[in-house]
Amino acid sequence: MVFDLIVHNGTLITVNPAFEIIEAGMVCIKDGRIKQIEATPLSSPLPNADEIIDAKGGIIMPGLVNTHTHLPMTLFRGLADDLPLDVWLNEKIFPAERNHITSDSVHWSTLLACAEMLMSGITTCCDGYFLEDVVAAAVSEIGIRAVLGQGVIDFPAPGVADPAKNIATAREFVQRWEQRTQLITPSIFCHSPYTCSEKTLINAKALTEKHGVIFQIHAAETRNEWNQLHAERESTPISFLDRIGVLDQNTLLVHCIWVSDDDIGIIADRGAGIAHCPESNMKLASGISPVPKLLETGITVGLGTDGCASNNNLDLFHEMDVAAKLHKAHTFEPTIMDAATVLKMATIEGARAIGLDPKIGSLEIEKQADLIVLDTRKPHLVPMYHPASHIVYTTAASDVNDVVVSGNILIKDRKMVAIDVDRIMDKVNEIAFNVRI
Repeated sequence: MVFDLIVHNGTLITVNPAFEIIEAGMVCIKDGRIKQIEATPLSSPLPNADEIIDAKGGIIMPGLVNTHTHLPMTLFRGLADDLPLDVWLNEKIFPAERNHITSDSVHWSTLLACAEMLMSGITTCCDGYFLEDVVAAAVSEIGIRAVLGQGVIDFPAPGVADPAKNIATAREFVQRWEQRTQLITPSIFCHSPYTCSEKTLINAKALTEKHGVIFQIHAAETRNEWNQLHAERESTPISFLDRIGVLDQNTLLVHCIWVSDDDIGIIADRGAGIAHCPESNMKLASGISPVPKLLETGITVGLGTDGCASNNNLDLFHEMDVAAKLHKAHTFEPTIMDAATVLKMATIEGARAIGLDPKIGSLEIEKQADLIVLDTRKPHLVPMYHPASHIVYTTAASDVNDVVVSGNILIKDRKMVAIDVDRIMDKVNEIAFNVRI
């Protein structure tokens, strides 16, 4: 067999069930899938391949999975910092979206987000926003893998001036993209239990069940949300969502900070996944999600960056570092959230949370060839005793050298292969000039 691509000569971190690490490993790829994983031949030549990436002693690992973001919000990076979430959202972000979110701004801001993610080793993201058809087209242009959720909210929103059409718009999006490309999986993203009515939530969930896609929702993010739901419905956000029947194994709950032991039991029983976004939670002072307890209960937890308006970057390496250290400091337990656990949250567990673990998240035979190569020949990465710890506590996004998605090389030697990043940045800066004034 002549392989399409071979990636070799690096420490291979598979993140397979045994968390196997192969020194001087090799991954052979054909038709977008991994066909062979083993040690690089020492005395014999490599198998035949059309293209070869030499990791030069670096790390070869699965691409990172960003389980929650809002791609077009790169446009609002740093626009409204150091504010409480309700002020940030209602007085800054919602007005900015009404005034500046258009098909053109969404297109260019999504391209920027995808370039940023790929260059920082993210090969899959889970997005939720408005004008998601435009988002999907931009994502397709870049070539990243994505679960894309059409936003649903009971207020006028970009692309949905009449809230009565929010479910119909979501239905049309899912129908357009469910068979269009293997790299994009459509989804529906309901903003939250306090911005969507019970009827809207039930109808949106029914639509996801009909089409076999995931239902995304911000849930239990703030104390104010908890107080509002408790006052209006005598329920916690989680118990309310459970009572109306929207929690199951195809539900992705984002944040889950204000959750009780009973809430955690409900989430575990229903099999819902969680996207943990520690940097955004910290910046907006929303609180700390009890992730160690969630994991102990068997709940699937992935890592997410959230959008650039509340983070302010799409850097999952830094998110791993923060996630590990935040929970150690919060629990006074240095063994909590060890490096292997956090690395799995950014790869295979993130893939599981968004329903893609049979395809991606680890380097295994017949899985999609989504992988990255880290350049470890840098002062801050020398020496290296434990590769997984190195990735979580030492590696930076700028250490990503090569990125492969479905067997296609998208980043080579830290440069986008087919995308003009300078042009994208220039266009976003042009649009941002009007946002500033």
